[in-house]
Amino acid sequence: MKLFELDTYIKHSKIIALIAIAIAIISWIMDIGGMVYECPYCRVQRSVIGILGLILILPISFHWIGKYAALVIGFFGAVVAANQHFMGWKKVSAGEFQLNLPVDPFILSGLSLTMIMGLIYIIMVKKR
Repeated sequence: MKLFELDTYIKHSKIIALIAIAIAIISWIMDIGGMVYECPYCRVQRSVIGILGLILILPISFHWIGKYAALVIGFFGAVVAANQHFMGWKKVSAGEFQLNLPVDPFILSGLSLTMIMGLIYIIMVKKR
């Protein structure tokens, strides 16, 4: 398996979709269980990751309607993630930033943005 080649991720798109769905389910369980702060930005991002995972695993991902839905939903999630991430950069610039490991919203929103864009890309280039 070649980690830095796009074909690897397209070939294993079902596994990536299942990972995305699992991330969404686990994070929603943590939210509903009160283990994490009830953040509206995070809720949108985890929902979008799960929906994109579902689109990727279903046959609709090959149809133009599925691809279009993935673009609309994905870019909504990406905008939310980018806004949350930018708020972190504002704190860095103002000298007010404090890193709260392991679940800092700044890091998680950056990872979420990366994952959402990656899922959109795989959906768009995936062929039958």
